[in-house]
Amino acid sequence: MVSISPLGQWEDMIFSAEMDNAIKFGYKFEILWGYTFEPKNIFKSYVKVLYALRLKFTKSNPLNYIAKLLLNGLYGRFGMIDSFPDITIFDNIKSYENFLKKHSNDVINDKDLGTKIMVQHRSDTKDQQTALYGNLENHNVNIAIASAITAYARIHMSQFKNRDDFILYYSDTDSIYIDRPLPDYLVV
Repeated sequence: MVSISPLGQWEDMIFSAEMDNAIKFGYKFEILWGYTFEPKNIFKSYVKVLYALRLKFTKSNPLNYIAKLLLNGLYGRFGMIDSFPDITIFDNIKSYENFLKKHSNDVINDKDLGTKIMVQHRSDTKDQQTALYGNLENHNVNIAIASAITAYARIHMSQFKNRDDFILYYSDTDSIYIDRPLPDYLVV
């Protein structure tokens, strides 16, 4: 998560709830255009069950760690890049060299496997298939969901970044390092 605190004027795409939060701190906005999404609490039961597991087990228990990974992985899953490279294994160096003649700019990585060569590369084959037949794969990526999750984390953490009763050394999506203990009412 990257937080910025710009001064002056700038143009950006911003989540409306984050914009509303920034207005509380004196920012002003001119809305040029946007997208509308229907808000729904689509992960309420998922988060409730996994968070209950985190509370039930100590941090040293593997079930606590698994629940944490599943909670964090949900957000990451929706925000991942939806462009996966292909992997081709060539039987010999000659076939690999022939491939390189046409696709040298597409090679990401290669690995010598002794008698064979494994090559990770970008491919336009999937793009051509999509144009002809429609999307054959569904990666369940949704940038709007991932963006909303990170925006809500920044909104939540802004209450700690804008206080004068402690010195903030560092913050993340779910933690802060400060010069004194937080008041009990702020600790979950």
